[in-house]
Amino acid sequence: MNIALIGGTGFVGSAVLEELLQRGHQVTALARSPAKYSARAGLKVVAADVLDATQVAHAVEGHDAVISAYNPGWKEPQIHDLFLQGSRAVIEGVKRSGVKRLLVVGGAGSLYVAPGVQLVDTPGFPAEWKQGALAARELLNQIRQETTLDWSFVSPAVMLAPGARTGKFRIGGDEVLMDGDHPAGISVADLAVALVDEIETPRHLKRRFTVAY
Repeated sequence: MNIALIGGTGFVGSAVLEELLQRGHQVTALARSPAKYSARAGLKVVAADVLDATQVAHAVEGHDAVISAYNPGWKEPQIHDLFLQGSRAVIEGVKRSGVKRLLVVGGAGSLYVAPGVQLVDTPGFPAEWKQGALAARELLNQIRQETTLDWSFVSPAVMLAPGARTGKFRIGGDEVLMDGDHPAGISVADLAVALVDEIETPRHLKRRFTVAY
């Protein structure tokens, strides 16, 4: 498939890029600074500002699907506003391009830990992650109103870390997947497997899902 990838130099996006290329997909990476990418077989890099819907539309036009792992950076002081601005521009740009399939990587904060209680609203939620998590929850609420696109929204496991690619994990819906009394984790490599699986064989159209061991 011809896949457009946004955020391909980030923690999640770089793992997704590797998984896509390993499976033989053709990838177009959108980048404000194309020099951040090294030349790879199957990879094309185009200059585009994801905060600009028009640039996104031109860059992704003609692709089979778009994966957005956009994140302005957890240390970015304006992460809440920039995350929403960029994510909204991506959605609008994809719609303008005529591409129907969009897979968005969000956060775990909007997963439920009890009826009516989302993780981001619990007392122990880390302050340094909160603004990004609130923005991702707002994005999920917005994208659920989207009727034009065949979207999917992925919330990673609560514990997301570097690690091996095993290809084995559980898939859930709107609740935190647990490992006994503790939230379950997943390696970023296996999260990438789940994302590319969803692109190749869609099972969560117009739905959010989560993955964990």
